[in-house]
Amino acid sequence: MNNNLTVAARKLRLSGLLSSLELRLQEASTHQLPHEQFLELVFQDELNARQERLIQKRKKAAGFREFKTLEDFDWNFNPTIKRSPIYELATCGFIRHKRDVLLVGPPGLGKSHLGQAIGYHAIKAGFSVRYCSIFDLVRELQAERSPAQMDRTLDGYLKVDLLVIDDMGLKTLPPKAGEALLELIMRRYENRSTLMTSNRPIEEWGKLLNDVPAATAILDRFLHHADIIQMTGRSYRLHHRQHNHQSQEPLEKTQSTAESSTQDTESLKTRRPKR
Repeated sequence: MNNNLTVAARKLRLSGLLSSLELRLQEASTHQLPHEQFLELVFQDELNARQERLIQKRKKAAGFREFKTLEDFDWNFNPTIKRSPIYELATCGFIRHKRDVLLVGPPGLGKSHLGQAIGYHAIKAGFSVRYCSIFDLVRELQAERSPAQMDRTLDGYLKVDLLVIDDMGLKTLPPKAGEALLELIMRRYENRSTLMTSNRPIEEWGKLLNDVPAATAILDRFLHHADIIQMTGRSYRLHHRQHNHQSQEPLEKTQSTAESSTQDTESLKTRRPKR
């Protein structure tokens, strides 16, 4: 490959083009590609590489607890959880229309998985996303900082296209958590989209927040333009834990039997009379 092309591509920071340039030159020579088609291909390679870097950057900035996709979700375990509304959310229409989403149901159904997977689809669609648990969110919003630092902290949650707030209802939140959450929901209301997961019904949010008026105000705004998906079924985590425990029992019994057999053999050797 022409060294001048390599140098020029590096100076222009066309790493995506550079990585495929030699292959594209061979392809152009073999198939006698027109100049325009060749240029279109190498420029598309560069655009694809930049898009992938942007996705990886936004995925890192989102702060997902785990990398989850919809394809990884076990849809057969709880047939009551329908694919169609979840995949509809993954098209990100609700973000374009600045709507909100609530995934609500008992623990262990995969709400966190689905929330993060929808967030990842939003990133691939070109949106900025931030993921956090309700506990980390409240802790950060209530931290003692200067007014300027607090504004920057709050702005970090306000400016993203989709904010995923996970784990509502796992335990009671600290005092004045309702006030902090209310300010965030009020300022995102009809401006940006928020997706929340909750293990407890919305009727119990006042108790969870220790602030019924704040909970009422939060729900009034959050649910105004929200898609609510009620999830039911068995706990996947509990089933997986029980399955692993049961699968280990035969192995433990086998090991115990083997150890007992070994001990019996050693005992016989000890008691064997000398000739």
